Amino acid sequence: MSYSPIIQKTIEYIEKNLHEELSLESIAQFVGFSKYHYHRIFQKEVGVTLAEYIRYRRIANSANMLLYTNEKIIDIAFYYRFETQESFTRTFKKYYNLPPGQYRKIIGKLTLQREEIILENEKLLKGWKLSGSHPFNYQMGIDRENFHKGKASGFLKSVNVQSHGEFATMMQQFKAEKYLGKRIKLSGFIKSKDVDGFCGFWMRVDDALGDVLQFDNMSDRQIVGSNEWNYYHIVLDVPKNSVVIAFGVLLSGNGQVWIDELKFEEVDKQTPTTNIDFSDDLLDEPTNLTFEE
Repeated sequence: MSYSPIIQKTIEYIEKNLHEELSLESIAQFVGFSKYHYHRIFQKEVGVTLAEYIRYRRIANSANMLLYTNEKIIDIAFYYRFETQESFTRTFKKYYNLPPGQYRKIIGKLTLQREEIILENEKLLKGWKLSGSHPFNYQMGIDRENFHKGKASGFLKSVNVQSHGEFATMMQQFKAEKYLGKRIKLSGFIKSKDVDGFCGFWMRVDDALGDVLQFDNMSDRQIVGSNEWNYYHIVLDVPKNSVVIAFGVLLSGNGQVWIDELKFEEVDKQTPTTNIDFSDDLLDEPTNLTFEE
């Protein structure tokens, strides 16, 4: 059974209610699970406990408010459900190694102008490259104002797109040898704005000739429009004859997409793959050759 829809429903609920009281019991009830069962599901899928997820999302949003608003620290602490400014400071320092006041002063000076590493500075975005049908009509870079955790996220956005048929991808590729014969999972968080085509993660496994062995681009679960951060994943097998694994985020048409906290991990064979099986489109034999049917 795939728990992805349940996890995504939960995270959507959390993102809308980070400033409200949130508990394992209430969220488990929201999705119709016992709290013990849901606790196990969430931690297995997302990699952290539900309580830890809520905590670091509140802290990430607090960091954003410290840099881009003039709200008092104590008001930010209370807004995100911390009982005292002291407890907020302890938790904030755990993630950012600075108390909130110093973070606002020190980091704020470095972000007076929003940093964007665009196509002209692509070489500064370590590991990533821009590709697709019309990459020159898109930009990729780093966003230090919108992020899911930490201090920054990657983004891909349209600049001069002429039609919905155009697309670009922010991608990278690596050798497959470490994962040969294994089943791997690419997971991470995506946020979108005004996407009029679709966006999503993609991953492809190729052999030495460049033939595609496994592939998924979330075409059966497309992300469209504007959406807050949510969790998505792709699971593929890496056959013994694999040579290259490529992955990234795809944006078709206009809009902007952010990605953060990407992770690769090996999963067991009980975890279902998301591979798109193109063989389903093949006929068993030639059909209707006289066009009479």
